[in-house]
Amino acid sequence: MPDDPGLLLLFAGIAFLGSLVYGITGFGSSLVTIPLATHFVPLPFALAVFALMDLANALRIGFQHPADAIKSELVRMVPLVLLGTVVGVTVLVNLPRAGAMLALGVFVLLYASYSLLRRPGGAIVGVGWAYIAGFFGGITSTLFGAGGPPYAIYLSHRPLAKAQFRATLTLTTVFSIGMRVMAFALTGLLLKREVLLAAVAVLPAAFVGVSLASRLFRSISHELLLRLVALMLFAAGGSLIARALG
Repeated sequence: MPDDPGLLLLFAGIAFLGSLVYGITGFGSSLVTIPLATHFVPLPFALAVFALMDLANALRIGFQHPADAIKSELVRMVPLVLLGTVVGVTVLVNLPRAGAMLALGVFVLLYASYSLLRRPGGAIVGVGWAYIAGFFGGITSTLFGAGGPPYAIYLSHRPLAKAQFRATLTLTTVFSIGMRVMAFALTGLLLKREVLLAAVAVLPAAFVGVSLASRLFRSISHELLLRLVALMLFAAGGSLIARALG
């Protein structure tokens, strides 16, 4: 990534939007930031920059109400998150750019479809699905910077109160993002001058986005927000697939 003030400013705007979504929903930041950023920079670079931002946001929000989290759900998911992270980073460093972009576009479109078609409530699933959610969340967190969807899908089908759902989800993402950051550091993706420069540019914008989200949370419908995000993701995913195939 060149030392381009315009590109850094663009990244700051993307960071603000992603942090706004994360601050309201408790997940989904990278489903916004990574598809947008990869129009301008390679996927590994975007993942490294926004991993630092995601970790800062997750630590800020995840420990606001930790007592509400269901510890048994965390114990089931977190070890499999670690395993999935190892698998994901192994694939990432060997995946061609076009293949990575195509995979990201398909993943984003699938999640957007799920967001639009699902209805509140639904069947309650067994705790065994926690291990599957943890494993695939670790993989998608590393490959696409988006571990939240598998965790959210699983937890949304557990008998949890609203506060329990949000607290458990945010603490799971704290572990997931932390493992992602460590994996990127060990593979050399993170400790680069260009990555750190971009991170410095996006963190202040992320702070503003999360702060604004805490105010908007009371007035914006959670369900409506997720549907608006899903529509935006449809456009981003379709664009990535078109670029990969082109």
